[in-house]
Amino acid sequence: MPEVDKEGKDFCLKVPAKNDGFFLKGSNSLDWGMKNRLARIFNPESGRTVMLAIDHGYFQGPTTGLERIDVKVLPFAPYADTLMLTRGILRSQVPPSYIKSIVLRASGGPSILKELSNEQIAMDMEDALRLNACALAVQVFIGGEYETQSVHNMTRLIDMGMRYGMPILAVTAVGKDMARDARYFRLACRICAELGAAYVKTYYIPDGFETVTASCPVPIVMAGGKKIPEIDALTMAHNAVQQGASGVDMGRNIFQSESPEAMIQAVGAVVHENLSPQHAHEMYLDLKTKGRT
Repeated sequence: MPEVDKEGKDFCLKVPAKNDGFFLKGSNSLDWGMKNRLARIFNPESGRTVMLAIDHGYFQGPTTGLERIDVKVLPFAPYADTLMLTRGILRSQVPPSYIKSIVLRASGGPSILKELSNEQIAMDMEDALRLNACALAVQVFIGGEYETQSVHNMTRLIDMGMRYGMPILAVTAVGKDMARDARYFRLACRICAELGAAYVKTYYIPDGFETVTASCPVPIVMAGGKKIPEIDALTMAHNAVQQGASGVDMGRNIFQSESPEAMIQAVGAVVHENLSPQHAHEMYLDLKTKGRT
């Protein structure tokens, strides 16, 4: 039997007990485990995240830049705060020694050959826990043909997530015939937040994006969208975080860049250090040149 220690005497009576609120918008009432997972996705110092999205293959196959994840993505993946991908790629391509946070794509079904909004839940919560995921991502097609089904996918995952302490990321999907304006994104993001999503991924729009972030009671992460010139992508990321976004989730604008490693570092400086787009682009060009020498 171990020796019993003497009773403590230093109770710090003059030091008030801390009761700090959680640093993420709308997240203070979540359980400890869910907050801990979110704190691995979002940097507690900046309150923001740089997510690297490489889950495109779940509906469109080996797209440009993602032909070989092990060769083309893993070398610069550690520069991201979070890797967003499918469980198949995680198990087959990412070494277990990778210590950054993981967000798993949890919905799927149709390919680019079919109606994309006809998705179902595509993985079990227990498997997400086995893979040590920090969040699950589900596509939500507000205004799509299967809108209600996709919303139900989200709410079912949220219920399971609440049971196990797993945050759910709602990804707002925009169809070809949908207007990409502030009114639509206010609607889509608010619906996702109202029904329990821990945070929302949506697109940046030049006119009224600040009203989208202001009217959404949980963090918004900006989707990168299609490949655009590096200076434009850096400007978009800068504008998004300055107008209320809690980070970015970029894919093609990083892995399809001429120098992905330089680009992800420049994006990180914009998001976490508030670097201007011009200085971030200079940083990108400098790192790109150094990478060639």
